Amino acid sequence: MSGKIAPAPAPAGLTGIIIAAHGRHYLADVGGRKLQCVTRGKKTNIAVGDVVNLKMTSEDQAVIESITERKTLLYRSDQYKSKLLAANLSRLFIVVATEPGFADDLISRSLVAAEAAGIEAHLILNKTDVADLLPKARERLLAYTSLGYPLHEVSARANPEHAVATLMPLLEGESSIFIGQSGMGKSSLINLLVPDADIAVREISAALDTGKHTTTFTRLYSLGEHASIIDSPGFQEFGLYHLSEGMLERAFVEFGPYLGGCKFYNCRHLIEPQCAILTAVAEGKIAKFRHTLYGQLLHESAQTLY
Repeated sequence: MSGKIAPAPAPAGLTGIIIAAHGRHYLADVGGRKLQCVTRGKKTNIAVGDVVNLKMTSEDQAVIESITERKTLLYRSDQYKSKLLAANLSRLFIVVATEPGFADDLISRSLVAAEAAGIEAHLILNKTDVADLLPKARERLLAYTSLGYPLHEVSARANPEHAVATLMPLLEGESSIFIGQSGMGKSSLINLLVPDADIAVREISAALDTGKHTTTFTRLYSLGEHASIIDSPGFQEFGLYHLSEGMLERAFVEFGPYLGGCKFYNCRHLIEPQCAILTAVAEGKIAKFRHTLYGQLLHESAQTLY
């Protein structure tokens, strides 16, 4: 006898939460234990944040048998395919900064995606220490704050304590995701809110065998028992080809008061006569750039091939 005590066999049926995804490889957290997971066959319909039922295949590996019912699902899509971003979210934070310049198109698309998925959306303005550019950034963000989306101003670099004090209460009891273009300081904010984020990324990267490509996968960090934060890779485009006409008109919050007020019940709010939405645009009650985006998204939804 060697004197070594063999590890107790893990139970066959387990439930875990997916904390990272890279290609068809997933990492699940089962009560603090990390398991490498794969799906059966070629299915890749698993998202970070999914609660899954697992079957052990070895000491640190499992196969995903099924996904429990999702509360919410956030995803992007283009003409040919969709990409799941995260599941079971309650809050979405769009990170922008005074510099470099941020894209209104990405902000608006992210807000539409959040509304369509039933996820509460917030805006974070980072790098407020760049004082000369702050007024212009605030002015641009008025287009969204005037619609009721909360804005939180921070500077991860110049005033980290204030950033943590501002954002941490907003994360408590929530399942949140941070999204934004590269260069906005999203990773700096994550590192402030999750002190061991770098260590966790290295562990996840090693477990998923992704080498040094740590920015290419979405990952979930636990913030205690009842809160989590998901960091997604920076991206420049947010396709919403999967949203139907009805979903789109309801996802623009400023359209709400006017829906049902058009002459034609099947009005598309593009060129129809006596359209309540078009009238509101003409009167300045709905921002023209938002209505233009609505028309663009409507066109995209008609191109879907999958």
